[in-house]
Amino acid sequence: MIIKPELEKQIPFTLDETNFPKLGERYKGKVRDVYANGNQLILIATDRVSAFDRILTTIPFKGQVLNQMAAFWFEKLKKIIPNHVIAIPDPNVIVARKVEIIPIEIVIRGHLTGSAWRDYDAGKSISGLHITPGMRKDQKFEEPLLTPSTKAKHGHDLPISTEQIIEQGIISRSLMETIEKTAKALYKKGNEICAKHNLILVDTKYEFGLLDGALVLADEVHTPDSSRFWYKDTYQELFEAGKDQRMIDKEYFRQWLIREKGFMGDGPIPEIPDEIRVEFARRYIEVFEQITGETFSGTPGPVLERIKENMKSKGYL
Repeated sequence: MIIKPELEKQIPFTLDETNFPKLGERYKGKVRDVYANGNQLILIATDRVSAFDRILTTIPFKGQVLNQMAAFWFEKLKKIIPNHVIAIPDPNVIVARKVEIIPIEIVIRGHLTGSAWRDYDAGKSISGLHITPGMRKDQKFEEPLLTPSTKAKHGHDLPISTEQIIEQGIISRSLMETIEKTAKALYKKGNEICAKHNLILVDTKYEFGLLDGALVLADEVHTPDSSRFWYKDTYQELFEAGKDQRMIDKEYFRQWLIREKGFMGDGPIPEIPDEIRVEFARRYIEVFEQITGETFSGTPGPVLERIKENMKSKGYL
């Protein structure tokens, strides 16, 4: 585990953005800079962090954690569905096949928490689903729920039901059924692997695409940006006591914003102290090491220069 002083040293070197015209046309996402080059995409995970669909700050080593975690899971899950990965030339970079992205995010929820709990507590449906009355925060569902959302280029992603996806002609019923079956299989396998490392994969988000007509897994998978993780051995005790689960994912940051700053996406971006950025990084590294069994290797210094050298040495620049 990288210690706090090393994380503090990395703050001046966090990667906010990249600019490599030779890699192709750039699209700047919330976290990744994506370069299109023929039939390939080069995805560079920056240290940007978004919450409530706003880019807020940068976090030491965040891009490296996300990229290496995604690489770990793409390899573990490839027997369930092929993925878009071609190569990983740098800890922050994935070279991928260009796929036709399906314009919905597939969220699988195993527990009533996060935004689903906030909607439920306010008496709202969750992606068109009406949940049994009387459930408690963080309670486990009898069966995982599929709660899709739209993929907004700007602003907030919006919940959408499976039937609305089909009725609006976004994708066909048969493709939606295949996606649902695949997503649930990925979630089940993810939870099986997490359980071996004393974790629960609470909920997660998948993005799928089509490559030559076949369904593939794209973007990222089971990272602490796209997923929620709790410790398995303390879950029941904390749930019964009505206490928050230990947050080792982006929910730590969201809750800090809500509780300390009253921020849920609207209005000016609040000031985020370095101590919060460092603790955020420490938790991401904690979950990376817990799941992979590897010691995270991050050396304080300029990330951009390292990426540039690695991309040159491997013929991309």
